[in-house]
Amino acid sequence: MAKSSKADSKKRTKEPSILTPRSLEFLKKYIDNASPVGFESSGQRLWLDYIKPYTDTQFTDPYGTAVGVINPDAPFKIVIEAHADEISWFVNYINPEGLLYLKRNGGVDHQIAPGQRVQIHGKKGPVTAAFGWPAIHTRLGNPETKEPQPRVDNLFLDCGARNKKEVEDLGVHIGAVVTYKDGFEELAYDYYMGRAFDNRVGGFMIAETARLLKENKRKLPYALYVVNAVQEEVGLRGAEMIARRIRPNIAIVTDVTHDTATPMINKIIEGDVVCGKGPSLAFGPAVHNKLLSLVQDTAEKNKIPVQMRTVSRSTGTDTDSFAYANDGCPSVLISIPLRYMHTTVEMLHKRDIEQTIRLMYETLLILTPRTNLSYL
Repeated sequence: MAKSSKADSKKRTKEPSILTPRSLEFLKKYIDNASPVGFESSGQRLWLDYIKPYTDTQFTDPYGTAVGVINPDAPFKIVIEAHADEISWFVNYINPEGLLYLKRNGGVDHQIAPGQRVQIHGKKGPVTAAFGWPAIHTRLGNPETKEPQPRVDNLFLDCGARNKKEVEDLGVHIGAVVTYKDGFEELAYDYYMGRAFDNRVGGFMIAETARLLKENKRKLPYALYVVNAVQEEVGLRGAEMIARRIRPNIAIVTDVTHDTATPMINKIIEGDVVCGKGPSLAFGPAVHNKLLSLVQDTAEKNKIPVQMRTVSRSTGTDTDSFAYANDGCPSVLISIPLRYMHTTVEMLHKRDIEQTIRLMYETLLILTPRTNLSYL
């Protein structure tokens, strides 16, 4: 047994990583770049520049969804898709004392805001600010007074200005978008941490899938559309628009899902999914059963571990927009486990990134225009 374990260990250490130094450099830069809902263009430029060597053509739509195409003249079309936007805030009101009050832009979590550093993206460039919050000494001064809780209407930003004119002199205006400053970090045991892994990691993984196809000189019998959609966080809007434009025959969507091994998450409701144990596949009405079975078979054949879960009426991802677009598009969702979603310390595992890329890559090699996905 000892000899076998040693051999297995030696074999594992020789297995090459899918991710290259260049791809990891791109991931860090991509995560650290701000691309809030409705203002994704800077991140989309980074992404298009990265995938350009791996695709034949690229285009964008009027709202900024970015697409790279491999074998664009083929009539049969397959999409691999992620979304590019991140949750953020809007400046909604500037009071006479120079403090800024906000509205949500997407599903941003107000409970994590106090004490966070942010960037306000104004007309003269980024302005650093912070979510102010009363000191603990003042909150607990009166035992009969209930301690205040953060709410959207009592959160405010302090950028150092002490009146409204000073705020405006910095280029800050009503409608300026606000993002958190926290960026990419590597943790112990191959974990990565940062904001906006939801779902910029998806954009990274579909780009890496295109890279593998190019570097391995794999020829596809169909057109592959590598789609990085905008405005998912406010209702799957970018996917809705681009699905109508491309009219794909098959869609493979990637997004994040909850790691349910952390405290205060009910596995009875959310299922059993853990970082480091492979991508997660979902059963649900929008997920095409025959396409899902094909992906499961591909994972088994290539010894890629997967974790199964279920969704109810909808997936809550761009899968829904593709599945129900046009005359219906067989769609499947491949998710990567993520801890602490919609916070500044989202956390995922390198192994899951690589296995998700492998699963998409191997699935694309199986699919052809003759793949039978008819239920009847």
